[in-house]
Order: sequence, then C-alpha cells, then structure tokens
Amino acid sequence: MKGNYVGQPELRIDARDKVTGDAPYPGDFTMKGQLFMKLRFAGRPHARVVAVDATAALDVPGVVAIFTSRDVPVNEYGLQYPDQPVLCGPGSAKEGTDVARFVGDQVAAVVAETEEAAEIARDLIEIAYEDLPVVSDPREALKPGAPRLHPPYPGLDIHPELVFDGNICSRHRIRRGDVEAVWNEAAVILESTYEIPGQEHIFLQPEAGFGYIDDEGRITIVTSTQWAHEDQHEIAHALDIPPEQVRVILPAIGGAFGGKEDMSVQIVLALAVWKLQRPVKIVWSRRESILGHHKRHRVFARARWAADAEGRLLAAETEVIADAGAYTYTTNKVLGNLVLTVNGPYRIPNIKTDVLGVYTNNIPGGAFRGFGAPQGNFIVESQMNKLAEALEIDPLEIRLRNLIRDGEPLPWGKPLPDSAVGLRDTLIAVGEALGWQETGAGWRAPEITPEPGDPPYLQRGKGIALGFKNVGFSFGYQENAWAGIELRGDTEIEEALVFAASSDVGQGTRTAIRQMAAEALDVPIERVCVAPADTTLTGSSGSCSASRMTFMIGNAIRGAAAEALVKWNNEERPAKADYTYLAPQTTQIDTETGYGHPNFSYGYVAVGADIAIDTELGIVHTRRLVCANDVGQAINPRLLEGQIEGGVVQALGWATTEHFIEKDGIPLTDTMSTYLIPTISDIPDEVKAIIIENPEPNGPWGARGMAEMPFIAVAAALHHAVRNTVGHWTNRFPFTSERILRTLKGK
Repeated sequence: MKGNYVGQPELRIDARDKVTGDAPYPGDFTMKGQLFMKLRFAGRPHARVVAVDATAALDVPGVVAIFTSRDVPVNEYGLQYPDQPVLCGPGSAKEGTDVARFVGDQVAAVVAETEEAAEIARDLIEIAYEDLPVVSDPREALKPGAPRLHPPYPGLDIHPELVFDGNICSRHRIRRGDVEAVWNEAAVILESTYEIPGQEHIFLQPEAGFGYIDDEGRITIVTSTQWAHEDQHEIAHALDIPPEQVRVILPAIGGAFGGKEDMSVQIVLALAVWKLQRPVKIVWSRRESILGHHKRHRVFARARWAADAEGRLLAAETEVIADAGAYTYTTNKVLGNLVLTVNGPYRIPNIKTDVLGVYTNNIPGGAFRGFGAPQGNFIVESQMNKLAEALEIDPLEIRLRNLIRDGEPLPWGKPLPDSAVGLRDTLIAVGEALGWQETGAGWRAPEITPEPGDPPYLQRGKGIALGFKNVGFSFGYQENAWAGIELRGDTEIEEALVFAASSDVGQGTRTAIRQMAAEALDVPIERVCVAPADTTLTGSSGSCSASRMTFMIGNAIRGAAAEALVKWNNEERPAKADYTYLAPQTTQIDTETGYGHPNFSYGYVAVGADIAIDTELGIVHTRRLVCANDVGQAINPRLLEGQIEGGVVQALGWATTEHFIEKDGIPLTDTMSTYLIPTISDIPDEVKAIIIENPEPNGPWGARGMAEMPFIAVAAALHHAVRNTVGHWTNRFPFTSERILRTLKGK
C-alpha cells in the first residue's frame, strides 16, 4: 500500500525492542578489554581546588589511570558559552578553571579494570580545597559586595544578551509604551510576587556512555544525547583535535526532557579513550545524575498589571530574577523564551519587562521541557485569573477580550507568523470540555457544587490557563536540519534508506521520520528504513529540543525525497540525495526595547484542571486534566496523545509533588526517596487530549511542533483551581499537602 501515512497511528518502530529489552542503551554496550570510569565530584558548592593527590588511589589493584585538569588540552566547555571546566583543578591555562562552583563539578576521572576498583580509588583521591564564600540566592547575588563567582568574560556578538556584569549572566527586557502613564486610568491594579521552583528531570536512564577507537582510528562515543553533532564539537574542542576524529553514535535513550542537551560524561569519557586507546564505560548512579546535571530554572518574580473596567489590559510591569546556577548552560536562551511568554499572547499597549539570569553556587539551570515558557506562563496566567476575579469577569471571557488577532503585534513588535486562531480554538475547546458555556453576556464557567457522597471536608474547583511557545531555534540563529535518502532497487524502489541525526528521546521521532519519508516518496512504509543516528553517516539535524524536530527534519526529508526521486526517474541506481532545510530567518531582539522577529513558528495550548482537595489533610486530588493542542497536522495521532499525556503528568509532578531543595548550595533532595515524582496514585483520573489542526504554512504537511506545549500551562491551571477550591492564592508551588494546609490557615 502506498501513500496516506501522514496522519495515521503507525506503530512505533522501536516498540518491540523496548518492550522486550532488546533496545541498546549506552550502558548495555560491552567490548573485550573494556575499562570502567568513575568521577569524583567536588562535593562543595564553592571552593578552589588547590591540589589533587591520587597516590593512594593509583595503588588500588586494577586502577589504570586517573585524569585531572592537567590532562585536558582545552579545559573548557559550554553549549552557549565555555565558562565551565571539564575537570576543576590547577594547571590549566584558562583563568578560573581551578574553582569548583557547584557540588557536581568534576575534579577527577578514575579508570580501572572493574567498576568496584574505580569506586574505591575515586574515594581515596585526596583533594585540598580552599573554601570560598557561597552564594545560593540569586537576589543576594545581585547585591553590592556579593562575591563575584566568575572572572569577567568577554561577551559574544552572537549572544548580546550575555552580559557578565558582576553575577548577572544574561539580561532581557521589553519596553513598549509608558506603563507609568496609565496606572491612574486603571479600574484595577493587580500586584503579586511569585516563587517558581526548579525541577529535576528524573529520566529513567541516568547519564551513561561507552567509548572506543573505531576501525578508522576515531574516538567513538556511544551516548544518550539530544544533539550528537554538538557533542562531537564539544569533545573535539576540549581535546584540541579536528571534529572528524570524533564520532558520536546515538542509541536508545531512556528519556531526556532537556537534561541531556548539555554535556555530562561525554568529554571525560572521550579523554580516557583517547589517552588509553582502550574501550571505557561509565554509568552514573541516580544520585550522581541528580547532582551532576542541570535543573529547571528557579524563578523569583514581581508582577504589577492593570486593566480597565471591561477587563482590557492597560499595562504590565514584570520583574524576573532567575537562578542560573554555577554556569551559563542555556540560561540566556531559556530566559529569552521567558521574556517572550511572560506577557502572554495578549494585547497590552504598555509593557515594562526585565528578566535577569544570575549566577549562584547552585546546580546550574538549563534546558527542561518548556524552556522558560512554563515559568513565564505561570506568571502571566496567574495575573489574568486574578484580574478576572477582581473585575468579576469570567476567566475565559477576559482572555478572549484580550487575545491578539491576526496581524496584531506581540510585545516584541511583530505579529505571529501564522494565524492566531489556534489560541482561541484551544482555549474554547478546553473551556467547553470543563463545562464553560457561551451566553449572550459572554462565556461563563460552570457552577461548582458538591457531588453526592462528598464528605464536608472535600472541596472541588476548576481552573484554566492558556499558553504558547516558539517552535525551533530563535533570535537570529539560522535554523537548519540535514537529511539524506538513498533509493535502492532495479525497476522499482525496493528499499528507501533514510539518514537523519535526529535524536529520538522517547517521543517517537524516528517513527514520524519513517512515515514522512514514505509519504514523500509514495512508497509502502515497509520499504522505508531509518538508519542509525551516527555522525559519520549524517549531517547535523540540530538538537532534539525547542519542539523543532518534526518541523525541521520533516522539511529536510521532503527536500531530500524530491531530489532523490528526480535521480531515480533519471534511472540513477541507487539514487542518493541529501538536503539541508533552512527555516525562515529570525532576528535577535533589541537589548533595550525587546523588539525584533525572534521566532518563525509557534505552538498553542490550553489546559483545564478539575480537582478536589481534602481540607483536613491538604491532599490535592486531580480528577481531570484537559489539554488542547494546536498541532497543525498530526503526523501520528497516537504518538501525539502520548506526548500530551506524558507532558501533562510531568507538569503535574512539578506543580504538586516535586520539590527540589538546595540549602547553601547543597541539594537536600538528591535521591528518589526525598525527591518525589508522581506515582500511579498521583496521576489524574483522566487526561483528555484534544488535538486541533490549523495547518502551519511552513510546516511539513502543515505540522507544527508540540512536544513541550502540553507542559506549559498545567501549573497555572492548577493554581487557579486551587484558588477556586480553598479560597486562597498561593503564588508558589509545588502545591504539597503542607503548603495547602498552611494556606488554609492563612500562613
């Protein structure tokens, strides 16, 4: 059968292997003569590494080598800016690489014949530290006289938002109109402060890697990553060797969510393989994973918003301080998304927004599903719900009165690249699913009444929130993705081999690739084979992040398929073609006004929450979460439903059970017995996934990215529902039973 594969619920191509356990993860690879690696973390939030003595560790039977900062040719790395040492310690040319700035900084790498020997030796390494002042609150880090955590680095022209001013890592702002001129005109002014927590990724598979020298003499790293070609670049830079001498292979990944976008084990693993010319394996424990990789940014915010008596927004003044942690990671880009989403998709004539990323000695903040939009969304949607309450206007109705229309500029001075209809469609779909009705006076929420059998201590409530986020890389980067296709056969296409470096981090990208290739080539899907992701076989597809992969790789596949078919029809056998798709150009936003054209596409989402709270115990029971997503075109509806359900539950965990706590730079929730993710008893009784399809003009077959969207508005919808249940706004979360009880008692 040919054609009609886009839009069908095709079975995942990796389903059987994952169910049976045959799928190869990095920790599953073995090779004759392999060694094992363990890392010694600093264990201190801020200290100068004065000396590293490995004498006793080297005497452990089976220990082969111990690597320190002196062994790294270029002792720096960083996805946005190279401000982090590969190994902290003396002996590097770059200033500041002898300082450990958070507990998960790596100081030494031990390689041994057995994992047990590596562990024993790791703990015998003697490290002399000079403890330095710890800065753990970004607000304190901004005060005059606060210890400066990094030497002054030069900024980069391509990242003007990186400022390195004292402990300020990045700065974003928006200025529109004059907020001071309209406060006196407002019917209501709503001022709130918010504290938004960090979050640990808790992917099922901790960081792991296997390295060896391949038949061509290349350092080969098999690892879980969201961007194989970026790993190749970072490794080559640190080892000071050409990128073509590094090969990165991407096997199965046990989850990522942004947590495997930055480096973890890759560089030190490659260093050991390069120095020893032997295979080496490393697998982090759960505690190492929690200590060693970045988290969702913790945020402190103050918002002052004004509206007239009809609920029309007049002004929005918002200040955000985000905890960047010890290093830049992707803070500048995460907070770029936050500044774009913190005013929502609404018409606001007067805006003053300031967003700062601030260095501390906490675990770095970095990429996590939603990439700044969930934090921005919690602020704006909480403000909208509070304004609706203050003005006695329905919360759905007040949003509809303020939603931007086609062609109207957003806070950065440009309209949405396509229609804004998806915003309205998702909002109304969720409202109707939760019982909202349109009346002659506008939309009205359903009345909440006790249900038969409800005990007196059980209270019920509903909440709603609307969100949007960019698709693809932003702010002037020329977004691109490469794909290749090889058609084999004599008189007909018997096999179509698709080459793409796209990471499949659990969302089913490789299945979607197969469907899109079959559709573009008009061949039976059984004849399409997706080759492994390997930097020696493919060009770069970019990172599996920013809800970009289906959009970008789908367009690249269409281009490669068209060129391959031309060659096939000219009787070229096999017919080989590759294509690099370049997305529509974007621009940076002005550092003073925030004006620019930062994104080429957006996704739209609305979420409704129906909850019940036990007011004696403070327990929040989520009866129902409704999530409507405008996906443009569903390539595989079954996979989309899985994305929606997974995103909603992950966001529910952030909002209700997950409480990542650091005190003076020391994580207190560094195990899964102290950091609690939702169990089967915590998830909603029902997750209703609503798929809306308003085609994206530039998307492949009209598809727009959606993987992050289900997460974005959940916390804000729950905040609204909690208010409607217990009668109080909390302004901080997670909504644990302790916090609910304190709220009920006015504390």
